[in-house]
Amino acid sequence: MRTKTLFLMSFLMISFFVISSCETDETQTVATFTELIMADEFDTDGAPNSTIWGYDIGTGENGWGNNELQYYTDRTENVTVQNGVLIITAKQEEFEQSSYTSARLLTKGKFEQTYGRFEARIRLPYGQGIWPAFWLLGDDSNGTEVWPQIGEIDIMEYLGNEPSKIFGTVHGPGYSGGESISKPYVLENDRFDTGFHIFGIEWAPDYINYYVDNVLYNQITPDDVPGEWVFNRGPFYIILNVAVGGQLPGSPNAETVFPQTMLIDYVRVYSRSN
Repeated sequence: MRTKTLFLMSFLMISFFVISSCETDETQTVATFTELIMADEFDTDGAPNSTIWGYDIGTGENGWGNNELQYYTDRTENVTVQNGVLIITAKQEEFEQSSYTSARLLTKGKFEQTYGRFEARIRLPYGQGIWPAFWLLGDDSNGTEVWPQIGEIDIMEYLGNEPSKIFGTVHGPGYSGGESISKPYVLENDRFDTGFHIFGIEWAPDYINYYVDNVLYNQITPDDVPGEWVFNRGPFYIILNVAVGGQLPGSPNAETVFPQTMLIDYVRVYSRSN
């Protein structure tokens, strides 16, 4: 009888731990988006494909709203395709009254999409003050709507002084800037600047799933945001950039090595096949 009781207690304890371990990820909605609708494999050397990518040029307003230090250009010194990868290079140099240069590519007006799987295979740079990102912005209806009402989905943000951690975030009305909804992902016993990793989301009307290398690490739904869910109102476009300095990472220091490069092997977008 005692043996049976111990067995039952052990079974219940094991069952509890199994159920507890499954509560986060295995109960989440994981869609399968398999219909490829846009891909840039960066197979042609030279300038990025102009039918897909445009550029933000300059310093923007207030350092693109974040007190960033770089001047974005479309020069080959800052952005080029070589040997099957897109290379975005942040340099320390005096240029147009800025001390750093880099590049910010976007698909606005060229490719915009509502819902789907957005992913890119990227090797990240490193160092204090280095701030690369792969993200989406909502269409601004020809300037009639402004951030954060248009919505922002940060698929991957990364601070170069924390080379094992990235984070995924959403911004919207009532939950932007320091009040955004965000979660980090930590790479165990490895760094994001030493090899390529796949960063992506699967986005549907009522959720955004975040993953790294096909590991689902977060899901954000309308219940998770304190304001309006603005991610079902229209298309978003893609942005790839490497910022230098700003409110989030702080400025480079004496140990920051330049130039720094973000290498992008591909960008792909899928829609649901059914």
